[in-house]
This record gives sequence, C-alpha cells and structure tokens, in this order.
Amino acid sequence: MHWLKILTPLIAGAALAAAAPWAAAQNRGDDTLLEMQQAFRKGDKSRLTALLPTVRGHPLEPWAAYWELRARLDQAQSDQVNAFLQRFAGTYQEDRLRNDWLLLLGQRRDWDQFADLHPYYRMGDDREVRCYALAIDQIKGTAAEDAGAEVLSNWYALRDLDDGCSNAAAEMLAARKIKPLDVWRKARLAAEANRLRMARKAVEIVAPDALAQLREALDSPTKYLTGRATARGKERQELVVLALVRMAMSDAGAAAGLLDSKWGVHLSAEERNWLWGLIGKQAALSLSPDALAYFGNVGRDTDLNDDMLAWKVRAALRAGQWKLVGRSIDAMSARARQDSTWVYWKARSLTAGRASEEDRAAARQLYERIAGTTGFYEQLALEELGARVTPAPAPAPLTDAEKAAARANPGLNRALYAIALGLRSEGVREWNYTTNLHQQGGMSERELLAAADLACERQVWDRCINTSERTRDVIDVAQRFPMPYQATVVQLARGIGLDPAYVYGLIRQESRFIMDARSGVGASGLMQVMPATARWTARKIGLTGFTPQQINDRDTNITIGTAYLKLALDDFDGSMPLAAAAYNAGPGRPRNWRNGPVLDAAIWAENVPFNETRDYVKKVLANTVNYAAILTGQPQSLKSRLGLVGPRDAREPEPNKDLP
Repeated sequence: MHWLKILTPLIAGAALAAAAPWAAAQNRGDDTLLEMQQAFRKGDKSRLTALLPTVRGHPLEPWAAYWELRARLDQAQSDQVNAFLQRFAGTYQEDRLRNDWLLLLGQRRDWDQFADLHPYYRMGDDREVRCYALAIDQIKGTAAEDAGAEVLSNWYALRDLDDGCSNAAAEMLAARKIKPLDVWRKARLAAEANRLRMARKAVEIVAPDALAQLREALDSPTKYLTGRATARGKERQELVVLALVRMAMSDAGAAAGLLDSKWGVHLSAEERNWLWGLIGKQAALSLSPDALAYFGNVGRDTDLNDDMLAWKVRAALRAGQWKLVGRSIDAMSARARQDSTWVYWKARSLTAGRASEEDRAAARQLYERIAGTTGFYEQLALEELGARVTPAPAPAPLTDAEKAAARANPGLNRALYAIALGLRSEGVREWNYTTNLHQQGGMSERELLAAADLACERQVWDRCINTSERTRDVIDVAQRFPMPYQATVVQLARGIGLDPAYVYGLIRQESRFIMDARSGVGASGLMQVMPATARWTARKIGLTGFTPQQINDRDTNITIGTAYLKLALDDFDGSMPLAAAAYNAGPGRPRNWRNGPVLDAAIWAENVPFNETRDYVKKVLANTVNYAAILTGQPQSLKSRLGLVGPRDAREPEPNKDLP
C-alpha cells in the first residue's frame, strides 16, 4: 500500500492538519492502529485499553477510541458514553457508537435514555433502532397511524433474529395496529430462509401455546405432516403451513403433492395461495416447466409477496405468456412496480402480440420513464425508443472552491487515510457516512462530484465510482467508468481477440479496480481470480513458472483473467451473458441454465436463479456498453451483445469439460 503518497496531500488544508512533528507522530502510531483493529476483532478488551493512550492525537484516534469503548460497551456507564460522544462530536465514530448505545438501551428497555438520545442519531439507517423508536411512540400513545406498517416493513427486511422489531411487532399486535396474519407471515418468511430461531420468535409473539408443536413442524416437517389428519383452528393451520414451507424448500414437488391431496382443504384461501406461490417460486428457481402450473393454483395474486410475484413473472417470460407477465406485475406493490426491471417488462407485455395504439402509447410512456445509459433495463428501454447508448455530456468542471472543500473534509480525509493504511472496511464505512448520511439527504450533487474527484485523484476507484453513481441530474462518465491500466488491459484483451470494453465491464463489477481486493471465497486481484482457476489457466495458456502468489501482480492478474474470460466466451459460443455467468458462478451452472427453450438473452438473464449472478450478468453487460461507447466514441447497442440463449447445438464441439 502506497499510503505515504496519499498522506501529504490529504493533510494539506484539511481540518485534521497540524505541524510536521504531528505527522511524524501519526506515522509511528499506524502500526498501533492496525494492532488495535486486530485486538477489537478478537475481543481483547485489555489490549485495547492498554494501547489507546499511545495513539492520542493520531488522525484515526476516533477509530481507536471507538474500538476500545465498543468492546466494553455492555459494561460502560452513561457518562463514559456521553464523554465519547462529546469529544468526537460530528464524526462517523460518534454516530456509530450512538447507534450501538441505542441498541443496548433498547435491549435494556431503558426508554427514557433512548428517547433522549435518539433525536441526535444522524445515520437513521438501522432498522432495529427505528423499531425501538416506534415501540416507544406506541407505549406513549403517540404512534402514527402507519406505525404498524412501518414496523412490518423493517421486520420483514431483517434476515437475522432481532430484539427491536420483534418487540415493536408485539406492541403493535397488542394495540391491533398489525394483524396476527402479519406475524405468521414473518414466521413463514423466516422458515423459508432457514432462520428457525426467528420463526420461533414470531410464533412466540402471536401464539405462544403453539411453541410445543412448532419444533417438530420446523425440524421434521414430513413426520409432522404425515402424522396428522386435520388442522383445526388458526394456530394448527399455520403450523401445517410452516411445515409445508419447510418441505417446499427441499422438495417442492412433494410439498405440492401433500398440499393438493391432503392439506389444502384444511387451510384458508390465503394460506393455500401463499403455499402455491412459494412452491411456484421454488419450481421457477429450478427453471422447471411446472412452475406456471403451480402458480396457476393461486386464486388471488394479492396474497403473494413481491418476491413470489417476481418469480411468477420470470416463469411467464420463459413461457412467452405476456398477458400473465403484465397481470403479475400489476399485482406487485406500488414500490416494486417502480423498479426499472418491472417497468421494462410491463412495457414489453403491452406490445407483445397485436398491440393497440393505446397499448403502444402506454408502453412508450413506461420506456421514457426509465430510459437512460447507466443500467441494463435503462439501456434496453432507450433502444426501444430508437436510441443507442452514448456517453453523457460532461458536467460543468468543478471549481477550485468545490475541490478544496472536498480536500478539507475531515471525514473524507480520515476515510482515505484508513483505506491507505489497510483499514479498508473502516475507511469505506466512514466515506459512505460522510457522503450519504452525515447531513440530512447526504451531500449535494456537486459535493458528490467533488468527493468522487478526490477519490479518483487518489486512485481509490471504488469510492470514486460509488460516490459518482449517487448523482441523478448529472453523470460524470469519467468518474463512473474509469479506465485504470488502460494500455495493459487494451493490449492484453485485443491480443487474444477479446473486446476491451467487455474486460473493463467485468473488472468494474468484480473489484471496482481495487488491486488488493479479496473475496470471501479466496478470489484475488482486479479480475478476482481463484487460485485453482489461475493455475489451470496458466497451464492452458503456457504461462511457465507461474505460482499462486503471482496472481496479486497486476499484469499477471489481468493476463490470467482475460485468458480465462476468453476461454469461457469460446466455450459458450461467444455469448457474453453466458460467459459472464460462467465467470461469476462457474461454467457448470450456466451450462444447465441454458437448457430449455431458446430465449431472448434478456429473459434468460432475468431467470438466472442466483440473485448475485443475475445482478452480475446484467451489470457487466451494461458496463460493457458504456465502456464501448467511451473507447470507440460511437453509439452502442446492448441488444446486439445479448442475442439468444438456448441449448448447445449438438453439432458443435463438446464444451471444454475441465474449464473450472
């Protein structure tokens, strides 16, 4: 890490700045900061307390002080917390600790302290904290009419067991601001996600007497369902539903059989519809042709959630049932219908078949609503309107004053210092807080451009891109689609017959141009190459003397990554969507996913069963179109890069079976 190159310009003019002796002292404290981070991760309270005095005056002292107090927060006194909040007022660390303390106060049911502190909480993005605040309003009798709906929205979004929203849900249920069915639905969602403790907590709120039977329903659903003949009463019906949910997650066909032959008559219409929606979703996830038949058993689409309806739309797209596509999108929540994905497919559904002038006009209005250059469906909508992707005009140049303000921002400086020092997670969080949350509504568009410019200047490309992406009225293409290492990327890509724009589109999505990026599964470098893949590719291309350590070398990483991408592209007959899916999920999965009907590649991509890979394919292709427009200076088409996806032509050579 070349952090010393960053340090000097960061200090100049910043609120953190001080004299040269201070700079020397901070450098001596860097190793201590790194040691304290490790101590915090290990929960070593005594080591943190011992080291804290040695980093007094360091620009990252707020992090050191936060780690030390956070590690012992459950034993801290209010005056210690207040002293920290006052000393580091205005920093990310102040608000981060306030967030942590609010959660602890909520768990302790210390509503008075919570209510006093909560108005000063700037981030406001913690769902559990918000639920505690709503619960207090309910206890005080000041809750808004829609407080119950807000609690449910936050509670449903949480994927792990929590105290705040569970407590608030119990309060709202007692006040009849939410219904028992709302709580049972939380239990269903938790059972579907294999969050069994969360499911038990929901049942404890709505039907504590059912807990005795709940364990068998969740842990041994087949035994529970086959060992009973009836389900009298709401609680027993819901236990059957939960058991069928659990069964559907491992064997949708078996769950469908039991629902159809035995349990359907014992359940309410809403319960049956929910289960058929879940079974249909599971079948759609496996790309089964049975999915639409299962969805066909749903008597009322409004009983399904947006996730089920999304998979109903995807299954209908695969089957070419455009009227069903439109009806299913119409059944989604108002918020979901605003998503560009469903705006685009609704518009397509209107013009499928013999469209009337009224339908074509309505479709055009929908395309106009989302058309743009940056996203997958935005680009497709643009092409439906007869245009192609060209780089947006550059915004007015930043003034010296705007640049100086960004350089002088303490939060941005601390973030860049932390990232340069190797505290990337901490630096990214402080950067995001400074740009998005420190002030209500976040930075203005010009401030965001100036912050992105600072990150680009320091070659912190991920913060440059992500910050610039937050602007809406203006688009700075150079910030959003930077091209570091251009000579190397272009030369290596063209040397093997690969489109450099495709390579850049993939790197932008893989690593955001962070050279030392590491994934949770061990992928490394700009192109996020796995060690085993690197060794295989090196042998394949005759790269002699290769060792796994070389994958962290920039040029070697690009060489290996581009070579593998080209091999994957050749293996999938030049299909960019399939090759991108192979790069992300391995080649075996897209080989299976391509089987079935021949599809418009946009429909195929939308039906990719893995959320990460589906998002990845669409973003890589949209990135590619933008980079192609920049590199060539010519209007570009996304559709021309999509084509069709279907089973492999048996007349073509067998795929490279050992492609990792």
